[in-house]
Amino acid sequence: MTELETIISDGPASLEVRVACEVAAGGQRFPVYVITLGNPDPDIPAVGYFGGFHGLERIGSEVVMVYLKSLLARLRWDAVLHRQLESVRLVFMPLVNPGGMWRGTRANPNGVDLMRNAPIESEEGVPFLIGGQRLSARLPWYRGPLGAPMEAESQAVCKIVEDELLVRRFSLAVDCHSGFGLHDRIWFPYAHTSLPIKHLPEIHALKEIFDQTYTSHNYLFEPQSRQYRAHGDIWDHLYRQARPENIFMPLTLEMGSWLWVKKNPRQMFSRHGIFNPLIGHRLQRVLRRHLSWLDFLGRAASGYRRWLPTDERRAWHHEQALSRWYRGVGG
Repeated sequence: MTELETIISDGPASLEVRVACEVAAGGQRFPVYVITLGNPDPDIPAVGYFGGFHGLERIGSEVVMVYLKSLLARLRWDAVLHRQLESVRLVFMPLVNPGGMWRGTRANPNGVDLMRNAPIESEEGVPFLIGGQRLSARLPWYRGPLGAPMEAESQAVCKIVEDELLVRRFSLAVDCHSGFGLHDRIWFPYAHTSLPIKHLPEIHALKEIFDQTYTSHNYLFEPQSRQYRAHGDIWDHLYRQARPENIFMPLTLEMGSWLWVKKNPRQMFSRHGIFNPLIGHRLQRVLRRHLSWLDFLGRAASGYRRWLPTDERRAWHHEQALSRWYRGVGG
């Protein structure tokens, strides 16, 4: 929080900052900041950058803040960036769950996992606990009481997405997490069903231009359902709230934390070490690695009319995506 507030205070006058909500934890109140750059015209495309949904996963917030800091530094001299910001809106929520981060817990101060808190139920079986549970806030992946409103942090994210992203003809979102596994993955909806989303061709076209632009990248693109299904996924919920005539593509960056543990096994004995790189040079390497991906999304949104598939090309992307990700899946 201190680092984020320093970035805000050192930012240019063009930086727009507001508090989406406040969260109480340990006798303190923590703001959930929203920071925006670029053209506010609703006819302009937008990208949302989110981090810190889970308080244990500091690396997600750090990746978003490093990118924001880089952009603000470039604003002092980069004429190309100034021109880009005339054609795109950038929205940042780097620390969605400050109370959970202060407490050192995955959940928020109420014990609710914000990624299992949305009002959406899986249409298929989910893994025990990890898919979301209502048994107890003492257990991980707690969804909150049945029928209760979403948590304040979840409502704040939904409000910002609705106001800044869903109103536009085209928008992207990326939510940065630390994930299990040895690879960095880019997930797209759905989590509540193994069936494909409506904008599968657009997802595949986005992957194609990223592959062509960064030929040596190591990201694995896939629907989240290929790994597991879950109740209450906030991005599934928000994707289904988008207007039919608009395109909203929420993505999740799942950074492979097992690689950090593999290189430094002692991290297994630290709660933070399981989810974050602890050695300084490795942390710096992780922060550098994802700058290109985050920057690419802003450029892709700005020029979406140049690569978005239509007609026969859209049908081709749809077939390619089904073959790649949905072999044997109905629908």
